[in-house]
Amino acid sequence: MDFDLDAALRRVADDEHPGLSSIDAAVFNRVRANRTSARTGIGAVAFAAVGAIVLGTMTAGPAASPASAAPIDPFGVAGPLAPSTLLLTER
Repeated sequence: MDFDLDAALRRVADDEHPGLSSIDAAVFNRVRANRTSARTGIGAVAFAAVGAIVLGTMTAGPAASPASAAPIDPFGVAGPLAPSTLLLTER
């Protein structure tokens, strides 16, 4: 396969695409369109955030009872003869 990279790059550099003269206007039009849609997106995100806060507040309710912690002992009853308790006793 005989492919001269320098010759290919020269051909690309020599050819001027007919659409290059109007590319600036197209890019700026797309940027303006994206700014408009970004403003709409920010409003939607703000609406969703407020909705989430309201929904969370309504779900929890003002009369929610506080959570009570369960004992950490894995067997339910603390063992009075556990090695850790035997080390704490007076000799």
